[in-house]
Amino acid sequence: MLKLIRTPQKYIQGRNAFEEFYDYGKDYGERFLFVASGSGLKYCKDKLEKSFGDSGVYRRYEEFAGISSNGEIDRMSEIIKEDNIDVVVGLGGGSAIDTAKASAYYTKKPIIVLPTVVATDAPCTGLSVIYNDDGTFDRYIFYPDNPNMVMVDTNVIANAPSKFLVAGIGDALATYYEARACKKVGAPSLENGGISDSALALCKLCNEILFEHGEIAIASLEKRVVNESVDKIIEAATYLSGVGADNGGLAAAHSIYNGFTEIEFVDAMHGEIVAFGTIVQLLMEASPKEELYKVIDLCYKLGLPLTLEDLNIKEEDLMIGCEKACAEGETIHNLVGEVTPERLKDFVLTADSLGTKYYEEHKK
Repeated sequence: MLKLIRTPQKYIQGRNAFEEFYDYGKDYGERFLFVASGSGLKYCKDKLEKSFGDSGVYRRYEEFAGISSNGEIDRMSEIIKEDNIDVVVGLGGGSAIDTAKASAYYTKKPIIVLPTVVATDAPCTGLSVIYNDDGTFDRYIFYPDNPNMVMVDTNVIANAPSKFLVAGIGDALATYYEARACKKVGAPSLENGGISDSALALCKLCNEILFEHGEIAIASLEKRVVNESVDKIIEAATYLSGVGADNGGLAAAHSIYNGFTEIEFVDAMHGEIVAFGTIVQLLMEASPKEELYKVIDLCYKLGLPLTLEDLNIKEEDLMIGCEKACAEGETIHNLVGEVTPERLKDFVLTADSLGTKYYEEHKK
């Protein structure tokens, strides 16, 4: 298997970066379609308009319907054709970004990503999650390339509710441990290539930044402060985690997310479930106690879930999620050894027990 690394062509990050959007985006065309969330338009349109100045280039802002559905992709694709759009821009959270990516792909246009929250590592990845028009899951689209450009305005991220960046840290927390597991068994990355030492190094750097700066960054955001720790965490949760997941691969943590979302009444964001799944994966791998509790401690300090109760999952419903997580083709099978739903349930219950005990000890 040939080693493979894929990344966005450009990654730009900094304070008020959106005010310089056109300076970086003009290389891709002169007619822009912004596929935007409602909040993205509300809080970012003025900054983007400032970047265009008196350039006179065409731009259209189109609010999307809320999920990356086939119907919305078709609607945006028609606008691209009718307006002779040169470049598609995704402005918002993961669903707006995925809608923009798919619309750009089907119309063969460049794609620029402007995230307004960092709740997942979606901005830099070369894939989209697509839903049917009724909101049910349809498919993943794996693209031949990663986005042409990703721009992150740290002021925009800092002014979003901090729970989104906490979830982004939870998603990023799995990056190194899942890539390490894939490397150990020779499993392919998400891009179906061999995992290079360079990719693993990015994943490890992501991990180091999370532990060094995560707690400080979230505390800073409570006061809407953008400092070095916030800047580093945004880069880790956006670029390092996204490029790391693409080129390092997935294992148990993301399969557990896929499984748990099948459980009725589960109440948690993607990154929150992935963080809990990371604890379960470390138990499955019999990781050293010091490493395991380092992860548990960070989750506790950031308010990431440690128990099934945190996720609103009842023990009697757990097998539904475990069976789905262990389905054929799931990345949980990238771990060493046989994985069954019954064994996974045992590890999940162990993680739940450890989390409960951790809460009790830290209430003293």
